[in-house]
Amino acid sequence: MTRQHRAQFDAEITFANGGGLRTEGFRLDVPAPDITDDALATLLVRHLGLLMVAGVRISEKTIIEEAHKGGRGVAAAAPGRRRLVELSHLITDGMTTLPGWPVPRITDWLTLEASRAHYAPGVEFQVARIDMIANTGTYLDTPAHRWADGADLAGVPVDRLADLPGVLVRVPAGTRAVDPLLLAPYEVAGRAVLLHTGWDAHFGTDRYATPDAPYLTGEGAEALVAAGAALVGIDSINIDDMTPAAAGERPAHSALLAAGIPIVEHLTGLDALPPAGFRFTAAPPRVAGMGTFPVRAFATIDG
Repeated sequence: MTRQHRAQFDAEITFANGGGLRTEGFRLDVPAPDITDDALATLLVRHLGLLMVAGVRISEKTIIEEAHKGGRGVAAAAPGRRRLVELSHLITDGMTTLPGWPVPRITDWLTLEASRAHYAPGVEFQVARIDMIANTGTYLDTPAHRWADGADLAGVPVDRLADLPGVLVRVPAGTRAVDPLLLAPYEVAGRAVLLHTGWDAHFGTDRYATPDAPYLTGEGAEALVAAGAALVGIDSINIDDMTPAAAGERPAHSALLAAGIPIVEHLTGLDALPPAGFRFTAAPPRVAGMGTFPVRAFATIDG
């Protein structure tokens, strides 16, 4: 028979939006007797469903050999009337997505007027042309964006990009680093995990690319990989820290894309989503040999 264990401990919990919580002699089922304080803190936050946790200090920890008491189920929301929520930035001629990078140019290849010479009287068509880099507007990163042997736009299965069950992580205002504690309360396995930082309010301004933009930490990315997230999106300029102190490291991109988890950057409108009970789609064209491309990202909500 497999031995089961529980941890008994005291904890001091602080919240990013102020205040705190203390527990004494708290007992919690643990997967192994050698669980670290950091792992126990994450488990505690998840068990209690605590949001906006800034830190947890564990003390007086003891491990008890004791049968697990079971978990708590969450009832699914009843299906209702469906609505769609737009989550993409508008792409326009000359817009800036990333400062210093080429802007899109949208022109006519064939105008309505010019087309009349090719068709019957009263028949006309317009054919447009767009010249842009792949990282324009709201776009998808596939593994090939970071890893030479990774799947490209044509290689990522459509079921990793469309009609995914979604979960929304609301990041406290003023918080830059999304770490495992902020992610701990959420069920992410098989889901599109969308990080709502509110930074999209600065899109198209100089503020958008400043060093205080929110990001996902490397530890946070590893936590999402371990928990089985299907896709990760953010409404900020980059899912990684872009400050000079980061020295060009991209741990979130590296971990997620190495695990085959697509990334959607420059989302917008996440404030219109509920914490759960929605489905997410961000499917690009099926282009061979490209690692990134703009998407029409949207959510479907029942109810």
